[in-house]
Amino acid sequence: MVAIKAADVDAFVARPDPKRPVVLVFGPDAGLVSERVEALIKASVDDPNDPFALARLDGERLVAEPSLLVEEAQTVPLFGGRRAVWVKAGGRNIAPAVEALLGLPGGECRAIIEAGDLRRNAPLRTLVERAKNAVALPCYADSERDRARLIDEEMRAAGLTLAPEAREILIPLLGGDRVASRNEIRKLALYARGRDRVGIDDVTAVVSDASSSAVDEIVDAAFAGKPAELEAQLAKARTAGTPPGSIVFAAQRQVAQLHKWRTAIESGTGFSLDAVQPPLHFRRKGPIEAALKSWNAARLAAVMGELADAVLQSRRNSALAGTIVERALLAIAVKARRSAG
Repeated sequence: MVAIKAADVDAFVARPDPKRPVVLVFGPDAGLVSERVEALIKASVDDPNDPFALARLDGERLVAEPSLLVEEAQTVPLFGGRRAVWVKAGGRNIAPAVEALLGLPGGECRAIIEAGDLRRNAPLRTLVERAKNAVALPCYADSERDRARLIDEEMRAAGLTLAPEAREILIPLLGGDRVASRNEIRKLALYARGRDRVGIDDVTAVVSDASSSAVDEIVDAAFAGKPAELEAQLAKARTAGTPPGSIVFAAQRQVAQLHKWRTAIESGTGFSLDAVQPPLHFRRKGPIEAALKSWNAARLAAVMGELADAVLQSRRNSALAGTIVERALLAIAVKARRSAG
């Protein structure tokens, strides 16, 4: 069985093993899957745009014609050079077609199979992991270390340095999709063009939370006093690998905004959510209206302190960061519900 650890995948992608010409790239991070497939294709053919060098197949077609994969793999390039086959499995079971390919002796053609998140016992994954002439490359959500390495890589390529405090804020803002994270960092580098150093103001002005929609639902549920909904959203975030730091950062940003709006309401300045710029997404308007009814400015100021303490505790106990952040948010939700009741 050939099983590559997640930490060793990039090394294989950089230097593919010619003895394992069949490569399955799969996992929940679609952006990382796409990025690694692209890298493998570039390492396998001289010109990815040459249809004679790179054959493209999809799962639907292979289910109908399983022998097509073997035929393409055995085709000799019309003008010489290297050849590869790129297969997009989609949701179809293409294991029979791949099994026939694995039975071929040797071969110069590399087959790159792009798939989504596959269970451990999925036929395609099991087949590839057990074959001596194939390898399965898992693509899971980036860890904090992965995101830090990605930041360094992009900043170095742009000829920029990142202030330590800006780096600390940027890491949790990057989510579980590699392509989305890389695009956010490149957008930041473009914004800072002409300067040598990137600071906190640059990060807050440019970078969006790569998993902002899901995180918004978490913080909205907390401040609107919906503990049950909050627990459900937190469970989804754990499954998706959303960093606790990005969640608590969003909560801090939210409480600061609510405090500003609530202060305006209490001062009688005629505040209206309809006038907020940029406009709120229609799905967020209801939860935020509920939050503004449940909290007053003084209580929101107290929550700011509680969240700051949660951040401090999570940094001191990184192994318990998720638990610390979740407890802080659940406490907020319970207080909001009691106030609303």
